[in-house]
Amino acid sequence: MKKIAVLTSGGDAPGMNAAVRAVVRTGIERGFETFGVRRGYAGLIDGDVCALTARDVGGIVQYGGTFLGSARSHEFTTSAGRQRALSNVKQYGIGALVIIGGNGSQQGAFALSEMGLPVVGIASTIDNDLCGSDITIGVDTALNIALEAIDRLKVTASSHQRALLVEVMGRHCGYLALMAGIAGGAEDIVIPEQELDPETIARDLHDAYARGKKHALVVVAEGAKYNAEKLLEYFRAHCDRLGFEMRTTILGHVQRGGIPTAFDRLLATRFGNAATELLAEGKHGVLVGLINGEVRTTPLKEVVSSRKHLDLSMLDLAKVLSK
Repeated sequence: MKKIAVLTSGGDAPGMNAAVRAVVRTGIERGFETFGVRRGYAGLIDGDVCALTARDVGGIVQYGGTFLGSARSHEFTTSAGRQRALSNVKQYGIGALVIIGGNGSQQGAFALSEMGLPVVGIASTIDNDLCGSDITIGVDTALNIALEAIDRLKVTASSHQRALLVEVMGRHCGYLALMAGIAGGAEDIVIPEQELDPETIARDLHDAYARGKKHALVVVAEGAKYNAEKLLEYFRAHCDRLGFEMRTTILGHVQRGGIPTAFDRLLATRFGNAATELLAEGKHGVLVGLINGEVRTTPLKEVVSSRKHLDLSMLDLAKVLSK
């Protein structure tokens, strides 16, 4: 019986557990002996590997995070670290690896694949910045958590006729901010891909009040040049001239820890099933993702060498809708 292992790497994302469950149970169905690697690549280097049965993954589908744990490993970025990880894989007799994670995780997956280990990646990151999948595991949950917070905050903002700034996650990609801003009715959306300066934001907020709005909302990505902290400093320093204060809420890791939505559970399950199906067919060196509504694969080499671009035309739509 061939042995396969699954690991979760990088930032946790709601739905990862559903993907692990699907890999284990569909893997067993296809005749594999399944294992889990704790703490991502750090656990792979340390040989922190455990057998996983169908019962071991029971009752985890509804939980956020990853029951296998995750960690960032500087050692794995070195040749010596990767060799040590590969040695542990061979020691356990593991013939293939399923790696669930985002950009950094799939960089590692590609490196192991180049070293001769059969690897299949599964697209999972709340930032939705991974090439090879239109939407990744965790995005829907994170977006809905951000939107719920925005809806709640707007109630208070309307009651007091205040300007409100909400920061969502997204170090290099503004997808969450853009979509949360559109769905939440933001006056301005600040993302790394297209920056807005504080004076423009202040003018837009004044215009919103002039149009009779009871509140004004700005959604900003954490990786933007003018993130929540910098915008708050600016508005405080120029409060007398601008004529209003900015109230700020930073959602941070709240977005990661939610109960995965039905969409994320189903997406993760489909990805996990596809991963073991590929391995059963002797196919590897690819990322499993969702493209044009279908579960499809993209070579890991293409995934790690490409950059996913945000549809900036959505910003124009957001501006029209904010009138």
